[in-house]
Amino acid sequence: MTRADLLGRVPRWTLPGRGRTVLCAVSGGLDSMCLLDLLDWWCRERGGRVVAAHFNHQLRGAESDRDEAFVRDWCAAHGIPFVSGSGDVKARAETEGRSIEEAARDLRYAFLRREAEKLGGVRIYTAHHADDNAETILFNLIRGTGVAGLTGMAWQQDGIYRPLLDVARAELADYAAAHSVPHVEDTTNADPDAAARNFLRLEVMPRLRQINPQAVAHINGAGRRLRVVDRSLEEEAARRTARVEVREGRVTLSKRALAEASDAVKPRMLLRLFDLLGVGRKDITAAQLNAMLYLTRNTLWGKESRLDLPHGVTARYCREWLMLETRPQTLTEVQLLPGCPVTWGDYRIILLDHREGEGLAIRPWHQGERMGLTVGPAAPGDRLILPETHGGGRSVKRLCLDRRISLSERDRLPAVYAGGTLAAVWRLGVDQAFSASAGEPCRFIQIIEAAKEREHEK
Repeated sequence: MTRADLLGRVPRWTLPGRGRTVLCAVSGGLDSMCLLDLLDWWCRERGGRVVAAHFNHQLRGAESDRDEAFVRDWCAAHGIPFVSGSGDVKARAETEGRSIEEAARDLRYAFLRREAEKLGGVRIYTAHHADDNAETILFNLIRGTGVAGLTGMAWQQDGIYRPLLDVARAELADYAAAHSVPHVEDTTNADPDAAARNFLRLEVMPRLRQINPQAVAHINGAGRRLRVVDRSLEEEAARRTARVEVREGRVTLSKRALAEASDAVKPRMLLRLFDLLGVGRKDITAAQLNAMLYLTRNTLWGKESRLDLPHGVTARYCREWLMLETRPQTLTEVQLLPGCPVTWGDYRIILLDHREGEGLAIRPWHQGERMGLTVGPAAPGDRLILPETHGGGRSVKRLCLDRRISLSERDRLPAVYAGGTLAAVWRLGVDQAFSASAGEPCRFIQIIEAAKEREHEK
């Protein structure tokens, strides 16, 4: 394959402009060496230059050092500026509880962005190609994803350019042979058990090509078509949230605005709220978006429900308004909905249909059950009938005094109301009218003290 042939497969707008300096990520493998060769020729022809950037992941011992030396020496022989970096990927993965692949990618891109910034904020180029893109789409499909995850990689995103997305790896091998471009092989790439992507590339993709030799092209074609759909959904979500009320630490969306949108657009509208709040949508899962929609459908009129979300965000729904807030939540009465965690004061509270951990077991009731379960501060004068009171009710205040619970502590104890009637108070117990015996079906309010949860996370 000639340079002209390869350039014919690359969108011209993805290539550097005249006189520009760019940064090319180079591992030493076939793909990145071909891209470096192409960019070096292209930039020299137009009075620009390419800087090669190699990141040593320190995962393969002497072989990792060999790769770095190979790229450095080749660049020196061809007059290409070279920069390198390294990081302890294993330590990063263990510290953050992430996979080796994720930790390696984070460290590598952080290095590339630092080097690009040193050069004046130049473009970063990577050698992802058509086979990589097809594998990414399949990988996201297997892990579970929405439309966005099925669109594959973008030609350009956040300053990262991928001009080879329409070029197959076999074509790059032809280019390397035609232009005598050398490369080194990562021995772990030949092991299907070394990483999930290896298994896809070595075991799955060859079988898909047996079914249809154009499998990679067709997968990528579907990804491009879905990208159009994805963009359309985002534009519709942006239009429908254009007048969302935004204040410092809070965004507010009406239930009516959600109800008027299609089911495909509603999750995008919720993601837009995170953007407008200033925390971004990273780590927001489909399950959490569904839980937010659940609040809008199941919160009783006049009641308030909440949901804990990443980035210190609380979703709060009341009187047909959904609010996302980063501000501390007051100790008001909150409706409990199944599986929706709520931070209430010093406690994290989740309504479950089974006993799990510490909490309060409330047996099903009938009168007023439609009014649901709520948690809030105990109202003045509320009473509980506990086993030690021998059938007579005692006030929450008296029970707290008996147990040496101070007034300030008492006001911060979660009190559970069933249909508007006090059913239980944390650290005091469950009223005998709502007490569930062992093995009896119950609604279990799991209660975790925040201090204990933080200690467990350590």
